[in-house]
Amino acid sequence: MEELVDNELNKYLRIIGAYDNEFAKWTARTKKIIKRYRDDTRGQSLTESAKFNILWSNIQTLRPTVYSKLPKADISRRFGDNDPVGRVAAQLIERAIDFEIEHYPDYRSTMSYCVEDRFLGGRGTAWVRYEPHVAPIGVEDDGLLITSNIEQGEGAPPDLERIEYECAPVDYVHWRDFGHSQARTWEEVTCVWRWVYMTREALEERFGEDVARRIPLDQGPEPLNAYNESKRSYNRAKICELWDKETEKVYWFSKGMGQFIDVRDDPLGLEGFFPCPKPLYATTTSDSLVPVPDFVLYQDQAMELDILSDRIDGLVKALRVRGVYDASQPALQRLLTEGDNNALIPVDKWMAFSEKGGLKGSIDLLPLDTLANALLNCYRAREDIKSQIYEITGISDIIRGTSFASETATAQQIKGQYAGLRLRSMQEDVALYASEIIKLKAQVMCLHFQPETILAYAAAGQMTPADQQLIPQALQLLRDKPLRNFRVDIAADSLVMLDENQNKQDRMQFLQAFGGFLAQALPVGQASPQMVPMMMELLRFGMQAFKAARPIEGQIDATLQQIQQAAQQQQPDGEQQGKQAELQQKGQVEQSRMQMEAALQQANLQQQLQMEQLKNQTKMAMEQQKQQFEAQLEAMKLQSQQEAAKYKADMAAQTRLIIAQMNKTLPTLPVNQ
Repeated sequence: MEELVDNELNKYLRIIGAYDNEFAKWTARTKKIIKRYRDDTRGQSLTESAKFNILWSNIQTLRPTVYSKLPKADISRRFGDNDPVGRVAAQLIERAIDFEIEHYPDYRSTMSYCVEDRFLGGRGTAWVRYEPHVAPIGVEDDGLLITSNIEQGEGAPPDLERIEYECAPVDYVHWRDFGHSQARTWEEVTCVWRWVYMTREALEERFGEDVARRIPLDQGPEPLNAYNESKRSYNRAKICELWDKETEKVYWFSKGMGQFIDVRDDPLGLEGFFPCPKPLYATTTSDSLVPVPDFVLYQDQAMELDILSDRIDGLVKALRVRGVYDASQPALQRLLTEGDNNALIPVDKWMAFSEKGGLKGSIDLLPLDTLANALLNCYRAREDIKSQIYEITGISDIIRGTSFASETATAQQIKGQYAGLRLRSMQEDVALYASEIIKLKAQVMCLHFQPETILAYAAAGQMTPADQQLIPQALQLLRDKPLRNFRVDIAADSLVMLDENQNKQDRMQFLQAFGGFLAQALPVGQASPQMVPMMMELLRFGMQAFKAARPIEGQIDATLQQIQQAAQQQQPDGEQQGKQAELQQKGQVEQSRMQMEAALQQANLQQQLQMEQLKNQTKMAMEQQKQQFEAQLEAMKLQSQQEAAKYKADMAAQTRLIIAQMNKTLPTLPVNQ
């Protein structure tokens, strides 16, 4: 038996060793990327160069784009049938999960760390577990004496315990503490594990005092920087928790021991067996699960950016006024150091100074235009490199998605849709990962939580009386393969900051759609009671698309059921029902005929009115054109008269001028001739 255990342990140690060899390059690369992100290398060399930390800037931009707030779980019945028990069960588990997510900070921090690991190393991992907290029966808790419902006589035995409270925490697994069997895709993975660093107290609580004494406390989380290795003191035990899907067992062991610490059958009973979802990957291919970090795809451009930043730093430092001057004129040095606005510096032997050419002949400065042009070219080159990096990372989609005040709403919507396609894919990946964690959390709660805990977390006492009557059946349904009966989904939009009025708009949209349908359905239902069931199903079908209607879905179902029952009670039986149906059908035909005739008359009347209106508009337009033409003719006539009078006056003036000139030039003839 011991030989069998040793062989099985060696098998898992070989699997772990194969994983370490396959991911060694990725581990070393991720360490370098994190150092660059944290800028840990600054100050370690004597010749420090200027850098542009584009990695930090990109991650700080992309991370809130895909995850910036707690998700809102959407748990609904898998099929949209009229199932009030399923609706109540979905409402219970959704409210319980919302309480756990908001009350315990583990989910918030785990999602944040996983998204950060996805953008740094290319892989983020989380781990779901069940954690009950027990207390002996009869121990005071929060000032209240916990007693058993069973009569215990003088007191309960000291070894009896009860669950004080229970939760389903989501643990963050560091990227170096997670591993899996070699596979090309996640579906081929047969076992997963994580390394946990436990103190002596934690070992005793989990495995007992005898086992805890035999486990050495010589391990601890590995440091990021090698130069801090000698300064760290390890006082923890490194325990491996391995889940094997083929054997459906969980193993706990340490490399320092030659045997398993603990072996258990499937403790959670999850549908996918693994307590962790598929990791949040950056870039992978179908032949390997070794991720490619995003920074690797633009590290060459980042290096060019660092070189340009260092050159810019050197050129900026070189942009100083420097040169030589005539030593015989010490006043020239004072000109640059003491000169102020409207200040004059005295110069000895001015005549000799001016004969040498003045300032131009006595001082020569280093030209700065060459340095300035080089600096401007470096700035332009750096902007080009940044644009290339933004194209690779997807930040350019955010830039293209920005709008201007002059753009129309349609133009902004189109730009936002097509500019954010790549970012939308990242958001969907994060939303899918958050949904998978919620699915595991929901299974743990449904399969292991006590009914009292679920009801307390879901605040079942605040539900409607009709829904409270269905709670026992709903709890029974939750125990029976919850993922088969319910659909768990998280919208990508719920992970990013949205407009505060979005909830209000959703509710207004639901009220408008609901009110519009009722306005059209009520007259039809009154005229044809047999149409009420179909219309009620149509209303329920449309209502399921609005998440804002979930809180009142039960009340709406109850009201619709009452309306349907009332309609059925109003229907007569037997021959009278047939006659009434025939009369009603005839009445409907007659009513339809009258409606059609009225519609035709209304259409003819509208057509006549439109023709008359068009005729009047045409007549008015022609009259306006006629008046405009007559006004133009009158204006032209008046202008012609004015021009003729002006021409006549001009000709008369010219004639008088000519006659006057002729009178001056002609000789005066004798009178007697």
